[in-house]
Amino acid sequence: MTHGRRIFLKQTSALAVGLATGSATGLARAAQSWPTRPIRLVVPYTAGGSSDIIARLISKQLGEALGQPIVVDNRPGANGNVGAAMVAQANDNHTLMLCDIGALAISPSVYTKLTFDISKDLKPVTMLAYSPHLLVVHPSVQVGSLKELVELSKRSQLNFAVTAIGSAPHLAGVAVEQATGAKWQYVPYKGGSQAIADTVGGSAQVLMNGMLATLPHVQSGKLKLIALSKRTRMPLLAQVPTIAEQGVANFESGTWQGVMAPASMPDALVTRINAELIRIIRSPDLRSQLVAQGAEVVTMTPAETGRFFVNEQARWAGVVKKAGIKLD
Repeated sequence: MTHGRRIFLKQTSALAVGLATGSATGLARAAQSWPTRPIRLVVPYTAGGSSDIIARLISKQLGEALGQPIVVDNRPGANGNVGAAMVAQANDNHTLMLCDIGALAISPSVYTKLTFDISKDLKPVTMLAYSPHLLVVHPSVQVGSLKELVELSKRSQLNFAVTAIGSAPHLAGVAVEQATGAKWQYVPYKGGSQAIADTVGGSAQVLMNGMLATLPHVQSGKLKLIALSKRTRMPLLAQVPTIAEQGVANFESGTWQGVMAPASMPDALVTRINAELIRIIRSPDLRSQLVAQGAEVVTMTPAETGRFFVNEQARWAGVVKKAGIKLD
């Protein structure tokens, strides 16, 4: 190699390092100067559900940390896909989504005509919390265990309220039905709060729904708790057996609240949001509030959140296929 050639390569290498360093520094500075206006936090479900509860718990502190207000925007429809599509199409770097990431992972198996590609158009930010589904019945239903409920379902019509066809609570009910031979009549609603209201009112007799939104109605005596969908019992409800304990081996379902961003959002911003959200959700005050309502704080890196999504998608695809659930 000639002397001139060596000098040229050294200069080119130094220039590349300098550009990379400058680029990284520029991105870091941009992340620190962001946001420049209020941030819209889309919750793709009706108000009063588990995701909405957590969004409103974190919004004030997140706004204070970032220096701009957080506006919680409920955009329900199509089991969360209406709101998710809005976020996927946003390219303003000021739109985020807080949703049940496990439920979002189910959508590609259920919906044949999604207007966006979940794996390409959305970017994971972090997981925040997990809470199991509660299997509950109206107090007039004279059963005290999953076995008794299954037996009753074979003799009498039981309306099983679900937040939507193809939702995580619906598929959890389907999985129990497939494992036990139960016979439910699924009744879809436009969100968890409406499904709860009709079960409390007696129009539906059975419900599986997130613990955050459902537990207060159990504690008030308006709903009767039959089982938890967690693999192990929870200290808050230590006397309540799990679905797995009651004959459905290794069964687990629940709501996994997390935050997603449009794929167009720079990684530097995602990294900053991830750090702020983890700090906020792990704070003693917020953690104690969630634990008191039956939720566990579960945080992940963006990469870990992405892997969780892929695993959940594969896990529920078999349940969907066996049940023959397909929606346009």
